[in-house]
Amino acid sequence: MSDEILILFSFLLFMGIFAGVGLASMWVKKDTTDDYLVAGRGMHPALAALSAVSTWNSGYMFIGFIGFIFLQGYSAIWIAVVSTIGQLVAWVWLYKYIQKEGSERNLRSLSSLVSSKTGAPEAKIAAVLSVFFLAIYAAAQLTAGGVALNSMLDWPETTGIIIGFVLVVAYCYAGGIRASIWTDAAQSCVMIVGSTILCLVALGEVGGLSGLHDSLSAIDSNMVNIYPSGLKFGATLWIAAFFLGGLGVAGQPQVVSRVMTLKDDKDRKQAMVWFFVWQTPFIALMFLIGLACRAIFDGTLAPEDAEEGLPLLAQSLNPILGGVILASIFAATMSTADSQVLACTAAVTDDIKPEWNQDHSKTKRVTLAIAVFATGISLIGQQFPGFGDSVFALVVFAVYGLGGIFVPLILIRMSGYEPDSKHTISMMIAALLGVLIWTVLGFGEYVFPSVPGMGAAFAVHFAYCWKREESNPNPFGRYVSPFGRNGTSTNKFAAIGVVVLLAFVGVIEGSYQAFSPNSSNSSDKVSTYSVTGTYSFHEIAEGSEYIEDGGTVEINANSDGADDALDELNLVGVLVTINHQDDETVSGVGCFLATGPQDDTVDASITHQDLSLSDSNSAAFEVQLNWHNSSILDTTISNMTKSQIEMMLDGGGIGIGNHDLVMGVTVENGGGAGCQSDDDGQEVNYVVELISLDYTITEV
Repeated sequence: MSDEILILFSFLLFMGIFAGVGLASMWVKKDTTDDYLVAGRGMHPALAALSAVSTWNSGYMFIGFIGFIFLQGYSAIWIAVVSTIGQLVAWVWLYKYIQKEGSERNLRSLSSLVSSKTGAPEAKIAAVLSVFFLAIYAAAQLTAGGVALNSMLDWPETTGIIIGFVLVVAYCYAGGIRASIWTDAAQSCVMIVGSTILCLVALGEVGGLSGLHDSLSAIDSNMVNIYPSGLKFGATLWIAAFFLGGLGVAGQPQVVSRVMTLKDDKDRKQAMVWFFVWQTPFIALMFLIGLACRAIFDGTLAPEDAEEGLPLLAQSLNPILGGVILASIFAATMSTADSQVLACTAAVTDDIKPEWNQDHSKTKRVTLAIAVFATGISLIGQQFPGFGDSVFALVVFAVYGLGGIFVPLILIRMSGYEPDSKHTISMMIAALLGVLIWTVLGFGEYVFPSVPGMGAAFAVHFAYCWKREESNPNPFGRYVSPFGRNGTSTNKFAAIGVVVLLAFVGVIEGSYQAFSPNSSNSSDKVSTYSVTGTYSFHEIAEGSEYIEDGGTVEINANSDGADDALDELNLVGVLVTINHQDDETVSGVGCFLATGPQDDTVDASITHQDLSLSDSNSAAFEVQLNWHNSSILDTTISNMTKSQIEMMLDGGGIGIGNHDLVMGVTVENGGGAGCQSDDDGQEVNYVVELISLDYTITEV
């Protein structure tokens, strides 16, 4: 049985299990909007937590996060550790407020939390923004599913997207959020087991942790540095962005909806424990798998295809395991997409059109419309290169957009400060503009947009508070301002806080200067580069050989016969040009009706060191053997250092020496009865040229 069939069998088996679990929810669901969107607020904490793990990680973790680690190496540990700390703060602090407000006010959408009144203008705008970002997020999930199916089964990405759409609609119509949570919980169990096996097998492939470290170090010393180079705004903001990104999980409606399914604060605490017991080892496994992908596929997987690392790894190691991982990836992307579609549905029915909030049939129609919209975005991305082709970039944009919009508002409202509509809307617009402008300017590679997004929102908040003339314009609500009553003196708490903050910044920036790659060296700077190049050709052998039918001739072409200037060139390949003309003649009285002269076939193979390539043709042809990555020429490369690009374009000095050319001829006779063919060989002309590359790498 072929590997492809085994992968497909395993994939369909586990997808069937996941689908069965989701459809089973139909037996316990209630045909009410509350059950459809928040499971009647009676979900078991363990199920809600496992669903939150699967929903949060989704295709982003399997596809986008692996691609990020593939490119960044050890420095990606910061996003794993610091964002987890941010999530912990969200679960301990923000989710307590969200669960309490949701239960007491019977809220079913995150956008409802930005206002104390149902249908308020700020709630409507928050809902519209939620739908916008969640649709992009859901489109990224569908795209991730398509990428996974394409990588492992060679199915068109559009096919995977359409299959994902069908499953999303099926889950939603079957049991609403209950079906989504049940499916997520089952998928989380398979996900953690499959990832553990995959990680162990991958580490065995690279020689364990020490072998992994040595392999990465040999690829690029920057891969084993805990800091990237060339951070334009310093390491502190770079790290702070990851913390705010983790905290921003409280601004993700598809995750918050899981918290809203819990009965009370006791259930929230239990769910929190379940979440981190499951989430923490999973992140560690993904980090190791991402590093192993780089060690195994370096030189064979182009940087722009880094997000295909995990599917290819699973496929290359074991087809059964590959099918399990593929099913996990696909199920994760679909379950996250349906969670986002349901979150959009809640935003529309509770805030944009609150008169629909108890109309179950209209609620389901909204769900279908949102699913169609997200699928359309994903399909459009397949038609326009550069649009929607990076799952990680799409997720980053959506995550930080939503986090910037909701988290500052949740923080100030839970502190006891209730801004009016104008105040709230201004904060949301500021956050949106902060994320968009930061992203357009290309600063996201230095600091993720969580900092400008949330920073802009808080700036507007404080500006509004200090502008007002009320007797108590305290921007911290029920909490005491860190400044004294006269507005000039600083109390002891504030002083201690400032000292601790400055000490933290000093330690981070000091360690960055001490241990990071030399940022003054542009070769070590992670950035976006434009790559251009020009090829030149240098003849090292030419001639003509008569080769008899079935025979071969070996030509030894050596660079020693060329100009000594070859030693100074970046030799990246060898080109063999073959020319031949059939000299067959036919004679006899029957030639008028017989087959005319036929073109003979010439085959040629060129070998240099351990590299070889061959071709054949009945006409003139070329054989070009390369030992560099020609695909990155005349393109723009992101998330790489200049030195990494140079490694892919440098010939490595292996062009000097022998280049063995073997040519053979297969005669194709014409003629027939009464027509004599005269063809026993072929005169073959050849030219052997070395290829040199002169390239330019320019930061953009």
